[in-house]
Parts: sequence; structure tokens; C-alpha cells
Amino acid sequence: MAEPSTVLAGARKVDADGVVDDAWVRFAGAVVESTGTGAPPPADEVVRLDGAWLAPGFVELHVHGGGGHSAEDGADAIRGALALHRAHGTTRSLVSLVSGPLDRLAAGLAAVAEVAAHEPAVLGAHLEGPFLAPSRHGAHDTRHLRPPDPAAVDRLLDAGRGVLRQITLAPELPGGLDAVRAFAAAGVTVAVGHTEADLDLTARAVDAGASLLTHAFNAMPGLHHRAPGPVGAALEDPRVTLELVLDGRHVHPAAARVLFAAAPGRVALVTDAMAAAGAADGGYRLGDQDVQVTAGVAVLAGTGTLAGSTLTLDAALRTAVEVLGLDPAEAVAALTATPARALGLDDRFGRLAPGMAADAVVLDRDWRVRAVWAGGRRVTG
Repeated sequence: MAEPSTVLAGARKVDADGVVDDAWVRFAGAVVESTGTGAPPPADEVVRLDGAWLAPGFVELHVHGGGGHSAEDGADAIRGALALHRAHGTTRSLVSLVSGPLDRLAAGLAAVAEVAAHEPAVLGAHLEGPFLAPSRHGAHDTRHLRPPDPAAVDRLLDAGRGVLRQITLAPELPGGLDAVRAFAAAGVTVAVGHTEADLDLTARAVDAGASLLTHAFNAMPGLHHRAPGPVGAALEDPRVTLELVLDGRHVHPAAARVLFAAAPGRVALVTDAMAAAGAADGGYRLGDQDVQVTAGVAVLAGTGTLAGSTLTLDAALRTAVEVLGLDPAEAVAALTATPARALGLDDRFGRLAPGMAADAVVLDRDWRVRAVWAGGRRVTG
């Protein structure tokens, strides 16, 4: 029996390959079968988009929650957070867990695996910690930070078998570079973050297998003209992708423009969102930490320390285009093809091209989401 087919027609298609007017994309089941311009081919369903933007589904590397749900609260909470972000265009996502005791992290990995077994949107888990520098802990509870000794590394690799896809760590910790090698050898994408590492040590971590910089500029030394630090090392090395939280608070737009100019095609927009994304202001939890959200800004209660964000990727896209002034194709690539490539999944996700996943986001002229398809199925709009 033939796969059910859908054609999205009359679109302004935009992905890492550029902008194509009067475009159509034909889905056959969960895969893009063909693309073209002009009169669309026949299909079981033809959806006319009347010149709206049509982008690939967004790919998220770093998200802790949303819609009032935190990833630490188990499988149902993960599903709730995914639903919130899916409505804003995210069709494939890692699930990020904050630092905690090893047993708790193992339980969190099991919850992610439970959801991933039935939900193709989940690409795996991201452990942000516990191997982080106490001096750069950010919103992480310092009681749970520790060096990456071999026993701890093996414990997390065993617990994360089949689901652990990314880990953030500080390479300057005792055993840090050995941990980079161990995780990379196991196929885990290693990110440098929450770190005091300088340029040279970050470069050594990249040589050891690290290929990502967690939320560039945040929780690390800055880009100083005599001490370029981790950001400088990442900008210099084409093997490294740089995460960027583009909410106007984590990084100034001028600094964000520097990243895009200095590392074209290597900046991945992420949300680092916590439970309050898409939810009301008020009190929340991030791991064991109390968080207060006021006017959409999440901070550790009683401090000015940012505790993730309330960002969604469509909002980051609007900022990239309207505030930074990026070309639409470059902006869209930063939350589609670039993060997919960082995970080694750019043969399946991140473009609207034959053979790719049938994930698509329809946006109006103001870059607001009108409809979302995931795996060939309309999931919102």
C-alpha cells in the first residue's frame, strides 16, 4: 500500500540551501519525496500556503522544559514540555537534564529513553553536568558538581546507553580530557561549557573529541582581546558548533552578530528553556534550585543569576531576522541544519529535500508559526 501523501504548495521555501519562491514540497509518509516550483503534483492532501514561509522543522540541542513541565519530573513531564515546543516549531529535540546525583541522572536518562521509545521527536538526552566548574555553576546546584572520574563516567555511559547523545563538561577538571575522550569514543557529542578553560585547553579538548560549545559566552570566560578563552578557540576551529541563546538577555545582539560573522554555518540557536517557557510568571524549580520568573526572565530565587530561559525557537528566529538582521536562510539554518549537523544527523533532518524527514514549519510574514508537520503528520495549526 502506498504511503499517504501530502503536498505543501505555493510556499516561500527557506532552508540552509536558500530561498525558493512558489515552491512545493511533497511528503510520502514520514519522508520528503520530492520538491519543486510552480504547479504542484497530485497528492492525497494538497495544502496551499499562499506565499507563507515554509522551513524545515526546528532541531533543539538544549532544552530543560516548557509549558510548566520540567524534564527532571519524569516521562509525562517530558511529553508536556515537548508538546509546548512542538507548537512553536520544534519537531526534533534533545532533552536536557541539569546536574544531580548520579542515581538521579540515571533515572532521568531512563525517563528520556521511555519517551524516546514511542516519540520520534526525542533525539536523545543531553546531560548538562555534573562535570562542571563550581566557579561557573550558573543555575546548577554546586552540591551535585564533581570531577569526571572514570567510575562516574562509566556509570553515566552505562545508564545512557542508547539515549545519551550529548554531554556538557568542563575539561579543566581532574580527568576532564580523559572524560572527553571516553564520551566521544562512545559516540556522545561532547560540549565544553560551565568552564574556566582558556583558549589552549579548549583547543586540547576539541582535539580530544569535543565539538560543541554550550551557550557561548555564558558560564565561561569572555572573549578578551588578550585572552580569547573558549569562545575564541571555538571560533578558530571549524570542527566546533557554538550554541547561542538568542533571547536578548543571555547575549547582547552585538556579540551575537560577532558569532554569526566569525563562524558562518556553525552557530546553533538553542533555547536553554526551563519549565516557564510558554507558561505564566511565578515560582518554579530547576533541579533542586528555586527559580523566580518575572516578565519572562528566569533567575535563581533571590539572585540575579539567569536560570535558563523562557525562550522558544520561533522567538529566537524572529530575533535573528528582525534584530540581528540575518539573511532568512542563515537564520533558519541556525535552528535546523546546523544543530542537526552537530549531532551527526544532517542526513535526516534540517533541510526540505528528498530523503529528509517530513518535518516542516509554516510561518507567516512576521515569522510566527501557523502550522507544524512532524514525520509527515500535521501536529499543530
